[in-house]
Amino acid sequence: MTTTAVRPPAGAAPETVPPRGRLRERLSGHWYAWAMVAPVVVVLSVLVFYPLVQGVYLSLTDANEMNSARTIGVNEIEATYEFVGLDNYLDVLSGVEGAFYPRLLWTLVWTVACVLLHYSLGLGLALLLNRALKGRSVYRMLLILPWAVPPFVAAFAWRLVLNTDGGVLNALLGSVGLDGVDWLGDPTAAKIAVILVNVWLGVPFMMVALLGGLQTVPRELYEAAEMDGATPWQRFRAVTLPGLRPVSGTVILLGTIWTFNQFAVIALLTGGGPGGATNILVTEAYERAFQGIRDYAGAATYGALIASMLVVFAFFYRRWLDRQSSEVLS
Repeated sequence: MTTTAVRPPAGAAPETVPPRGRLRERLSGHWYAWAMVAPVVVVLSVLVFYPLVQGVYLSLTDANEMNSARTIGVNEIEATYEFVGLDNYLDVLSGVEGAFYPRLLWTLVWTVACVLLHYSLGLGLALLLNRALKGRSVYRMLLILPWAVPPFVAAFAWRLVLNTDGGVLNALLGSVGLDGVDWLGDPTAAKIAVILVNVWLGVPFMMVALLGGLQTVPRELYEAAEMDGATPWQRFRAVTLPGLRPVSGTVILLGTIWTFNQFAVIALLTGGGPGGATNILVTEAYERAFQGIRDYAGAATYGALIASMLVVFAFFYRRWLDRQSSEVLS
């Protein structure tokens, strides 16, 4: 028995099967990828996105320890804080609040100094370790040790080194006839101390990242430049730095974000002291949230401003890098 296909009448539009939704098609075609990503999305939503949204909301209120919901014994006290809009931001940015701009200035100095030293020292060490040295693997392991040490352990160890009475550094100064320095009690010395410790912690990351970048630069470029009579400095400027541009852009961006938000070193080494001299924006926000009468709205306002500044910096920095790359290619 044979069957014949039924054709539509002449002039009639052909019957079409409605296309499946693009989202449904992607979900069905790559379900395993979505299944792998789902736990990460859930964790980020709980640990990052929800606190971020909650923080922005609190920054628009007058929430503090006295008017927030709390439990005292068997009594549950409801929250009485109110929505105030942008008043907190206006108070901070207009200078009424008083501490923002001094903290911002020191945060910028701290970030620029640390990232500049991280990059320059890391690049210098990477150039040394990229050469054929006897025992190079041992040197790499020793230089990367500070990166493996937890920040709180490093901070307490450096407190012993920088201690005014009996500290290792002051003992060394005394052995050569110099007076000891109150490293953690004098404002200027404390700022130098926290920069020193943060540089000690951050240089290994820069070194490892830049060493990996150096090993991707073709040796033929160095040989061609040497044959053309280029000096070592000219080879460094014309071959090494351009070859490191992709890696440098990424590590400087990451280093800036990490240093701008570096809480552990300052909080554990100086506690923001003396007299708040070493407080950066993030440690100032912490003090507002957890010390004295807890100002949740003020701390949230600082946090929102910190996040906004880093997002703006990252946006314009990446645009600048893209423009530099396009100029080189053209």
